[in-house]
Amino acid sequence: MPLRSVISKLSMGALALAAASAITPAAYAAAPESNDPIKIALFDWTSVNLNAKILGGILEKLGYTVEYPTADYLSSLTTGLTNGDIDVGLEFWDTTAGEAMKASDATGQTERLGKLGPKAKEEWWFPEYMKEKCPTLPDWHALLDATCAASFSTAETAPKGRYLGGPVTWEGFDDERVAALKLPFTVIHAGTDAAMFAELDSAYQRKAPIMLWIYSPHWAPAKYKGEWVQFPEYTPECYNDPKWGVNPDAKYDCGKPHGEIWKYSWNGMKDKWPVAYKVAKAYTIDTDELNKMSGEIDLDGKKPEDVAAAWIAAHEADWKAWAQ
Repeated sequence: MPLRSVISKLSMGALALAAASAITPAAYAAAPESNDPIKIALFDWTSVNLNAKILGGILEKLGYTVEYPTADYLSSLTTGLTNGDIDVGLEFWDTTAGEAMKASDATGQTERLGKLGPKAKEEWWFPEYMKEKCPTLPDWHALLDATCAASFSTAETAPKGRYLGGPVTWEGFDDERVAALKLPFTVIHAGTDAAMFAELDSAYQRKAPIMLWIYSPHWAPAKYKGEWVQFPEYTPECYNDPKWGVNPDAKYDCGKPHGEIWKYSWNGMKDKWPVAYKVAKAYTIDTDELNKMSGEIDLDGKKPEDVAAAWIAAHEADWKAWAQ
């Protein structure tokens, strides 16, 4: 019998004992049903780690032990959530994790807990001042012009334009998109999320050329004036059928998908930690609130734990209701 099954059966016994001895009607009075730590994944961008600290802080107030292992974004869906390394992940974006989520669902060992709340958008983005050099932007055809592309170049990419992509763990198929659309650009991947936005800030202050991966929800689209490139609209066929789209010989000849942001758990969570499971399933957050708090961390230098604690205090009535 798999170790997780053994743990689940043992924890059910512990839950029954706890329920029998409970003397208060509050549903969360019996928490924690198990003293084993609930492992909430940290990834390599600010908002997901803030959400992890908010959910973890709530669970700690309900009596649970919480750990925060750092995990790989995409592979965690089919490894970490199935092998015991993590129990909960709070931001899996339709924009980049669609295929990985399908593979996770197919394992039968994970559960999609529902939508986080904010809508996901990720795409190539440029500051508005770059339209002086490329006036037909945001239409992607502008990038085919050698002069326009060169205006986004740096010493390492000239005469090709430079596109600053996210960390390689995010995937996003930007190298494939450049090849499929025959764009005269070189893709350079940022080492970290923080490094990518630090470079944006530096370029923006100097009105220097930059084209990079910007996503929402995030504070950047509100702070900086710019636009997303308008590529051919994404369809599943674009990523799966070379014959689809403007290049009949290549996939990825379109923009990135957009959609929802999903929460996931190990499928044994509902049996081992029923109240924590209810809270994780109910947890949602407002887009503007998430953007503001992420900015407090990235721009104002606040600690994620402090920002999370403030949210938990302000929303106490909400999360206590989730635990009922």
